[in-house]
Amino acid sequence: MKSFYLTTPIYYVNDAPHIGHAYTTVAGDVLTRWHRQRGEAVWFLTGTDEHGQKVMRTAEQNNVAPQAWADKLVEEAWKPNWRALNIANDDFIRTTEPRHMDRVQKFLTSLKDKGYIYQGDFEGPYCVGCEEFKLPGDLLEGNLCPIHSKPVENVKETNWFFKLSEFTDRLLDHYKKNPDACQPESARNEVVAFLEGGVRDLSISRSTFDWGVPVPWDTDQVVYVWFDALLNYATAVGLTDAPDSEGGKKFAQTWPADVHLVGKDILRFHAVIWPAMLMAADLEVPKKVFAHGWLLVGGEKMSKSKLTGIAPADITDHFGVDAFRYYFLRAIPFGSDGSFSWEDMSARYTSELANDFGNLASRLAAMVEKYCGGVLPAVAEDTELSASLKETVAKADVAMQNLDFQGGINAIMDFCKQVNGFVTVKEPWILAKDPANQLILEDVLYNTAESLRALAILLHPVMPATTEILWESLGAKSTLGEIGAQKIESVAKWGQLPPGATVTKTPVLFPRLEVKE
Repeated sequence: MKSFYLTTPIYYVNDAPHIGHAYTTVAGDVLTRWHRQRGEAVWFLTGTDEHGQKVMRTAEQNNVAPQAWADKLVEEAWKPNWRALNIANDDFIRTTEPRHMDRVQKFLTSLKDKGYIYQGDFEGPYCVGCEEFKLPGDLLEGNLCPIHSKPVENVKETNWFFKLSEFTDRLLDHYKKNPDACQPESARNEVVAFLEGGVRDLSISRSTFDWGVPVPWDTDQVVYVWFDALLNYATAVGLTDAPDSEGGKKFAQTWPADVHLVGKDILRFHAVIWPAMLMAADLEVPKKVFAHGWLLVGGEKMSKSKLTGIAPADITDHFGVDAFRYYFLRAIPFGSDGSFSWEDMSARYTSELANDFGNLASRLAAMVEKYCGGVLPAVAEDTELSASLKETVAKADVAMQNLDFQGGINAIMDFCKQVNGFVTVKEPWILAKDPANQLILEDVLYNTAESLRALAILLHPVMPATTEILWESLGAKSTLGEIGAQKIESVAKWGQLPPGATVTKTPVLFPRLEVKE
C-alpha cells in the first residue's frame, strides 16, 4: 500500500523556531493525523537544513563550529518544540547525516553521467539569507532582497551548473495538465508566469566556503545548499538505494510525495528547480506542492532577523498547545497571509473553545452524573442531529483532504454549535424536575454524549490532547478503544457509545484565561 507521504520544508538551523515554522509543521501534523484516521498508511517527514553560508556565518558569530551549532539547536530547540506541540512525525531528517549526504552525492553523479551538469563561470547578486542568486528584477532599490530587506552580495565563481533551462517546456506542460500539482491557484499562476519568462541554468556548487556536501568529482567545491536541501524529501526515504534493499523498498512504497508543504517565499525552489531535478533523474515528480501564506506581525512576515519572530511557547504557555494548533488553522485560510493577533486568539479561545466546545463537554458530564448516576443511558437518536453529523463528516473530510483546514474546522464547529442549540432547546435541567420526564431526559443526554463522541474524533487531529481527555470522560476509551484508531468513515454511524458506560467529570478542557498584563 502506497503511503500518504507529506513533508514540511526542512528548516534552517540559524536560529530557534518561531510560530511561522510551527504553523507549517502543525498543518502537516493535522493533515497526516486526518489521513491516518481515514485508515491510510502515512509517512510524515520534517527536519533541518544545516548547510550553506547562512548557517556557517551564524555559527561563526556564536564562536562555534557549524556542526556543533546545528547539533545544539536541533537537540535543544527544534526537536523539543515539535514534541511540545504534539507533532507526530515519522522521521526527522538532518542534511548533515551520512544517509542524506551519501545519497546526494550519488544522485549528483547520476545527473552528471546523464549530461545534465557542466562547468561554467557565474557572477551575480546573491542573498545569503535566501541562499539564492537573485535576478535584477527581484531586487528593491537595486540591491535589497525583498524578503530580508538587506543588501545582496555580488558573487563571482567558477561553478558546476544544472541544465535547468532544458526543463522549462516540460514543467509548463506538467502544470497545464496537472493544475493540482501546485496550489493554491495563485501559487501555480506565479510559477507558470516565472517559467514563461524564461529560466536560466542553475549554479549548483560553491567554491568560496566549505560548509556543505562535497561535490564528488570536485572536492574543492560544495553542493549549493538548495540543491542539497531539496533532495532531503527523497533521500529520507531511500533515493538511489538498490531496489531490493530496505531503502529501495521504502522509496518504492513512499515516492512520489503526496504533499510538499512550503511557505510561499520558497515556492520557486519547490515548483521549478525540484521537479526539474527529478525529471532529469527520470523520477516521478511530487503530486502537490502547496504554498501557504505568511504569518504577519505588524504587517510584515515573521522573521528572527527583524525581531518579529514569536516563539511558540510565548503563546502556548498562555493558551495551551491545543488552542495554538486550533487557532492558526481555524483563523487563517490556508494559502493566504494572516496576521497573528493576541486579542483575536483570546476571543476565539473563549467563544469557540471554552464556551462552545469545552462547556458542552463539562455540562454533559455533570448532567449524566447528576441525573443518571454517572452511567450513560440507553441509545437514542435525534434524527436532525444524526443527519447533520453525516453532512458534517462528508464536508469536513473533503475540506481537510484539500488542505482547507479552516473549512473543515468550521464544518465541525458548526455541528458543535448545533448540539449546544439542541441542549438549550431541550432544557434537560427543566426536564429533570419531573420524574415523569426521565426517559425524555435520558434521550437528550444520550444524543448529546453521542454528538460529543463524534466531535472528539473529528477534532482529534487538530487537538489531540484535549480530545483524548474528552474521550476518556465519555467512557469511550474503555469501550470503543483508542481515539486515534477511530475511522473518519464510521464517525457518523449513530449509537456507538454503549449504554452503561461510565461518564466521568474531568478538569475543564479550556480553563478561563489569566488576564495578561
